[in-house]
Amino acid sequence: MAIGDCRLGITRGSREVGRRELRLRALRRRIEEGGADAFLSLAPPDNQYLTGFTGSTSGVIVTRKEAIFLCDFRYTEQSRRQVAGFTFEEVAGSFAKSVGERLKALGVSGAAYDPACLTVAELNGIKGRFRGKLHAVPDLVGALRIVKSPDEIARIRRASQLAEKVLEDLLKILRKGLTETELAARFEYEFKRRGAEGAAFDTIALFGPRGSMPHGRPMDVPLRRGDVVLLDLGCRKEGYCSDLTRTYAYGTIPGAWFEEIYQVTLKAQGAALRAVRAGARCRDVDAVARGIIADAGYGKYFGHGLGHGVGIEIHESPRLNQESDIVLQEGMVITIEPGIYLPKRGGVRIEDLVVVTKKGCEMITRSPKKLKVLAA
Repeated sequence: MAIGDCRLGITRGSREVGRRELRLRALRRRIEEGGADAFLSLAPPDNQYLTGFTGSTSGVIVTRKEAIFLCDFRYTEQSRRQVAGFTFEEVAGSFAKSVGERLKALGVSGAAYDPACLTVAELNGIKGRFRGKLHAVPDLVGALRIVKSPDEIARIRRASQLAEKVLEDLLKILRKGLTETELAARFEYEFKRRGAEGAAFDTIALFGPRGSMPHGRPMDVPLRRGDVVLLDLGCRKEGYCSDLTRTYAYGTIPGAWFEEIYQVTLKAQGAALRAVRAGARCRDVDAVARGIIADAGYGKYFGHGLGHGVGIEIHESPRLNQESDIVLQEGMVITIEPGIYLPKRGGVRIEDLVVVTKKGCEMITRSPKKLKVLAA
């Protein structure tokens, strides 16, 4: 096990290092509250939040006095550029076993972990090397990630601006015969070409009746005049995600039914956006949109939650649905995305990203939402 020191990364900017020190301080408080004297993680999103490392594989151990970052040979150079404020250790073989060995060497009596972020195999690997108590404490880091810093919000905003510009440009190249898969691929290519790390999730591009599938997979289905065009897209930039959905008609509106569900969805989304504010319960905001859709006779065609948090991951806490009692806090970044999906006809979803504020919300998304018929 090679040992180095990433504390030299302090030259990357005292503000960034300061943010990470605050995060470690908050995490240490949560570790103590959980009855442990250490924390372990093999989860890339949590590790990115704590260390700045964006690679796919790493380990983190935090005690009252130590902050240790583990990676393997593939990421040694990258981690030395990205990680600040952590002691660096290069490991070989199983990360779970390496974490267990390191916990044992530190003399830790009890280590906390997020049960949603470890596999059974990883947990067994740690137990095979560490005989101390392992405390399952849900949302250890997730609870810290739920409210975004100004820097995080700025990164999400830049990711959204890039994705929205790609959307604006690609709407101009739609043509009869273009397939869903071709269009989805163009989005993902343009994201990378314009400076994003890539798509935040698999781009959804659905034409015609296939728009009734909320998370349908693009296929070799050609675009035809009169089709519904449902696009759900986002990119990852500077380690943070964006998320946006818009629905259009191509060439001509497919029928009065489409215009009706579009206007109902738009009304529901507008009302939900006005209901967002610090102190509001997620389920109550969901109920605002759901009630409008139900009153219009389409309640059974809106079967998913109203929205979710966005950050390092595309789906984060909080969840805005019928069961969530989470109270919105200032600085949360969430989506508001009601939809109506009519089998064999098509669907409508309108999705925006917003920042929760004390008295309302601040829009991140700027793309127009007025019903638009794309030129054929």
